[in-house]
Amino acid sequence: MKLKKVILENFRSYKERVSIDINDLTAFIGKNDIGKSTVLEALEIFFNNSLVKIEQDDLCVHSTSDKVTIGCIFTDIPDKFVIDASAGTSLEKEFLLNEEKQLEIHKVYDCSKKTVPCEVFLIANYPSNETVVDLHDLTQAKLKKRIKDLGINEETIGDLRSNVSLRQAIYQSCTDLQLQVREVPAKGEVKSIWEKINSQLPLYSLFQSDRPSLDGDSEVQDPMKLAIKEALELVEPELIKIKEAVQKKALEVAGSTVEKLKDMDANLAKQLKPHFSEEPRWDRIFKLSLDGDNDIPINKRGSGVRRLILLNFFRAEAERKITEHSNRGIIYAIEEPETAQHPNNQILLADAFKTLSEAVNSQVILTTHVPGFAGLLPTNSLRYIKETSIGKEVMNASLQEETVQEIAEALGVLPPIHDSVKVLVFVEGIHDISALKTLSKIIHEYDSTILNLETDRRVVMVPLGGSTLKGWVEHQYLKTFNLPEVHVYDSDNLNPPKYQTECDKVNTRLDGSKAFSTKKREMENYISYRAIKEVLGIEIAFTSQCNVPNLVAKLIHENSSDTDKPWEEVNEKKQKQKESNAKKRLNNEVIQVMTYEQLCEVDTEKEVEEWLRTISRLCLEAVPN
Repeated sequence: MKLKKVILENFRSYKERVSIDINDLTAFIGKNDIGKSTVLEALEIFFNNSLVKIEQDDLCVHSTSDKVTIGCIFTDIPDKFVIDASAGTSLEKEFLLNEEKQLEIHKVYDCSKKTVPCEVFLIANYPSNETVVDLHDLTQAKLKKRIKDLGINEETIGDLRSNVSLRQAIYQSCTDLQLQVREVPAKGEVKSIWEKINSQLPLYSLFQSDRPSLDGDSEVQDPMKLAIKEALELVEPELIKIKEAVQKKALEVAGSTVEKLKDMDANLAKQLKPHFSEEPRWDRIFKLSLDGDNDIPINKRGSGVRRLILLNFFRAEAERKITEHSNRGIIYAIEEPETAQHPNNQILLADAFKTLSEAVNSQVILTTHVPGFAGLLPTNSLRYIKETSIGKEVMNASLQEETVQEIAEALGVLPPIHDSVKVLVFVEGIHDISALKTLSKIIHEYDSTILNLETDRRVVMVPLGGSTLKGWVEHQYLKTFNLPEVHVYDSDNLNPPKYQTECDKVNTRLDGSKAFSTKKREMENYISYRAIKEVLGIEIAFTSQCNVPNLVAKLIHENSSDTDKPWEEVNEKKQKQKESNAKKRLNNEVIQVMTYEQLCEVDTEKEVEEWLRTISRLCLEAVPN
């Protein structure tokens, strides 16, 4: 199931009922103390009531009622729920979906009580005809009596031992169900249905911003405890071997965390060395720590390093939950992930969250009040929270351009530009930045007049991403810096190229700015097939107009020993995820081993050199500050 909307009423600062759209990736932005974390904590209460628990003080201080409502609306609902051993049913057949055929659940908390009780309601387009309005409250004996009273032929009923079959027979006998939207309490048979629903709701994992970030935190220890427990069970008959076996299993978990850390900070990952801080005792848990340079443990490292490592422990633990509950989705909720992170790490984090949200049955919800980080995220993911005269308003940035402008003005989105910067380079995405920097280094080694963009501080590279807030901001505000711009956009096999209109506008400027559309399909078409074979171990041939990431993803899938189905049978979303992973590897791993000769084989017209020569020329022509 996927979370579609969140509904809050009388919860903390949300007095009036507010309905908030949720995407696969959703980012709440706004000023401090505006209510961003409140949404994430409300969801923690709804799903778990564990890390954050409902309390009397959660009632809005301005409320005239003692009741708090936290509601969720879900899509992608299972077609069948088995309520009893004899029959399955669906929520649609049971009339337990709302008017949009979505599952809407409201949890109502009575904050007048010291221990706050919870009532569960399904908001449903439910029959109101007196003949059928009470069917979910009836026992099997009473359902059979209702069937007899209505004169329904029992021979037409599939299974007289099944309440599901009995209800369906009565529903079908009614000519006008008189459907009306109402709250259906989770009582009687609805309670049984709710218990089945609850077991299939997405898992919800919250990473809070104000946690202490120590290596003894539960997110760090839980994966380690799991590995150790499994190891102990495996080697129970052989006490002499227990120590070695437990260490091996636990270190595998630590290793997987370090592997994930490589996505965001490869240098930091190389520094980390997992080790046991003391010899184990059989009646106590093993203690595992991650040490870096000079054997310094994690809890003695800087706050940014601690938080980055802990965030990846959180990811590993969340993915463990998916493994244990393979039939359920997962929602990653992370408060202020950019806290204490270098700008480069912020870019990698944003990219990682976008990739994570593209995974099957996976959603990511973030909060931030940092304009620069918000600018790295797709516009349709942004939810801007503001205070109005009638209460909180949560604005969806994808619905109207005015909202984007209001976000930019309210948050003061204006990226700093250092005096040393002479040229701005705009590309479509973060992988294009990685590729272009590496290509510049390759050509620079052959021709020193071409700048090495990996090290030259005179060039700032900006990923527009088409739909990002950052893209909008760059177009609106960066012209105030009076710097020449170089734009490089994929043509995407279109005629005219996809961004030809934008390129034409840039090329008519009088400040030396220049825009290029690739003659090949996209940046990956400038990567050598020889380098692909060397790094990925696959034989591939492609033209200038092939979808290289897709071809690579398909070949990797087909060559994998874990493949259980042909590529054509993989669902579209999973294919896109694999393609995204291939794109990432092509631009960050494969391109690193390319030589100048290989680039010349692929780029016979020397387009890449033309782009880089233009950037280098504009830097040299720039007037010193």
